[in-house]
Formats: sequence, C-alpha cells, structure tokens
Amino acid sequence: MTQWVFDIVDRLGAGGIGLLIFLENVVPPIPSELILPLGGFRASTGALDPVAVWAAATMGAVAGALLLYALGAWLGYDRVYALAGRRWFVLSSQADLEKGHELFDRYGSWFVLGGRCLPVVRSLISIPAGIAGMPLTRFTVLSAVGSGIWNVLFVWLGFVLGERWATVEAYVSPVAKVVLVLGIAVVVWLVTRKLRQRRARDDVPEKDLARTGRGPR
Repeated sequence: MTQWVFDIVDRLGAGGIGLLIFLENVVPPIPSELILPLGGFRASTGALDPVAVWAAATMGAVAGALLLYALGAWLGYDRVYALAGRRWFVLSSQADLEKGHELFDRYGSWFVLGGRCLPVVRSLISIPAGIAGMPLTRFTVLSAVGSGIWNVLFVWLGFVLGERWATVEAYVSPVAKVVLVLGIAVVVWLVTRKLRQRRARDDVPEKDLARTGRGPR
C-alpha cells in the first residue's frame, strides 16, 4: 500500500493527497496517518506546497464525509427504526435506536467534531449524522473544521520529521487498532444482548403455558 500511495502522490501531487484522503474516508483501511505525513515530507523538500496539501486533504475528507452522510440520510431514521423491529436485525433494538437518536440530538455536533479527529471513527461518524438528520450545513462545517485540525497536525508532523515521516504511522497505528477492537467489542455486545432479549421474550409464552397446564396437543 505504501508504494501505491507514493505513486499516486508523485503523479498527482496535492490532488493525489486529496484523492487518497477521500478514499480513506470511504474505505477506512487506507490510513491517513500514512498519507498526510508523506504529503508533509514532500512539502518539506519543495516538491509540494504545504498549504495546497492541507487544502486538498481537507476537501477530500469533506467530500468523503458527505458521501457517507448521504448514505445515512438515504437510510433515514424511520427506515432504520423499522429494520430494528425485525427479528433478523440483531445489531440494535428500537429502544437502543431511540436512545441513540436522543443522544445525537443533544451532543451530535460534538460527536462529529471530535469523531473527525479519531482513527476509524472519523470515517463512520458521518453515517449516524445522516441518519439523525443533522442539518447539512452544520455537518459540513463541523467536518471541515475537524478534518482541518487532523490534517494540519499530520502534514506538519511529516514536514518537521522529514525523512523520518513514516514514524508517525508507527505511533498512530496502534491507536487505530485499539479503536477498531473497541468498536468490534461494542458491536458484539449489542448483538449478544439483542439475541438474549429475543430469547427471553420467546421463553415467556412457554412459561405461561406451563403455569396454566396448557401445551401443544
């Protein structure tokens, strides 16, 4: 992947940085902690303009965020709520969705702003924002601000570190892995709880039949 990133940046310059960051937002395994410091390093050699690298990266990040926001908006709260009521939908219950919606209504701006500065989360936070119906202008501004902060930090690190720019990924990659593992753990917990709740509901009629002495004949 590193060589592929090199090739795109060398061919397209700052525009290549923007394209890669757009893809990173849509396909999280592409690490921005590799792309941005490389852009900063190239800027330190004079091959790229650091402001152009930052601007292209921020525009690419916002474009990717808007694409996932559109996906969330297309799904919509009502559609996801209806899906949560189906037996086969094991990710969350309708009650969980209601609580999440209330929480996003109250703190959604902070979630989007802070989420744009966290590995993995920075890509996925756009979908619940779209589902919750966050105003598009607010979402765009918050995404631009959060992405701008993230991008300027990593471009600056690459610029300062020079040929040692790759050490940035070495430090950030473990953090991204921890966030990913925590996210998977939360999903497993939600699925397990939903299945247990369903099993408990299914057991109630059987217990009622046993108490009344009725049963299948």
